[in-house]
Amino acid sequence: MRTTLPQSAPGEALASPIPAPRSWQRFWRKATPYLFLMPFFIGYVVFLIYPLVYSFNLSLYRKQLVGGTKFVGLANYLKVVQDGQFWEGIRNVLIFGAVQIPVMLGLALAFALILDSNIIRRQTIFRLGFFLPFAVPSVVAALLWGYLYGQTFGPLAQIAKALKLAPPLLLTAQAIIPLMANISTWQFTGYNMLIIYAALKAIPAELYEAARVDGANNWQIAWLVRIPLVWPAIVLTIIFSIIGSLQLFNEPNILAVVAPTIINLHFTPNIYLYSLAFRNAQFDYSAAMAFTLAIVSGVLASLVLFLTQRRGEA
Repeated sequence: MRTTLPQSAPGEALASPIPAPRSWQRFWRKATPYLFLMPFFIGYVVFLIYPLVYSFNLSLYRKQLVGGTKFVGLANYLKVVQDGQFWEGIRNVLIFGAVQIPVMLGLALAFALILDSNIIRRQTIFRLGFFLPFAVPSVVAALLWGYLYGQTFGPLAQIAKALKLAPPLLLTAQAIIPLMANISTWQFTGYNMLIIYAALKAIPAELYEAARVDGANNWQIAWLVRIPLVWPAIVLTIIFSIIGSLQLFNEPNILAVVAPTIINLHFTPNIYLYSLAFRNAQFDYSAAMAFTLAIVSGVLASLVLFLTQRRGEA
């Protein structure tokens, strides 16, 4: 019996089988994303992982006058734990954070809510004005405010002298931490405001409309709808601020020029370990101090994250 193949319709081409991709083509297709990420991984390893490993290895040794460099294990870390000057610096930055963080984040939240409520015009100008101080390098900001705080050459002192008055004593032991907190608040409020503002813009407008239908006013919407929904962004800014407070360096380092009797070489942990490393050449001990400071920062950040998660579950 003779069989015939089915005829294709006029104008219809026979489908040709697609050749299976070769193994090397599949390999390159899967490897291409990693090739694009390779420059980042190389920089990450060279500029972060390797310095951390090198510093940790350095912290396990101690350079002695007799005997040279000697492996001491965790002895440097034990010395840091028993160092009263290190913990005095920790106390200073914790006081600084307790003064500065609530004020800064309160202002950042207020500014973000105002911008998101559309009660002001030309919001681009206001966003730029709030964020512009963050574009100023921290060293320049400290120099600027240090000049304003100056008790002999600052503008406030000059105005007081012109009025035959005694210049205000701003750089005192009691006021130095609030003065530094003012610098950081001026510089970083706009940065945190943008983080919260971005979270506010992600909230669906239908939630606001539903709240207004239920009779809520603008204050109730802000307190009961907006703030709870952006709480994860607020927690993020809190953690960033705590870590930044523990890393305080530029502000006290610059103000030490105009207030040398108040800001000593162990006023903050970073100033202390910088002094040990680059003035006393105690690189091993300063490396151990840096890792101890990182552990303290991690513990505090984890504690804040745990407490905020408990608050969210309650």
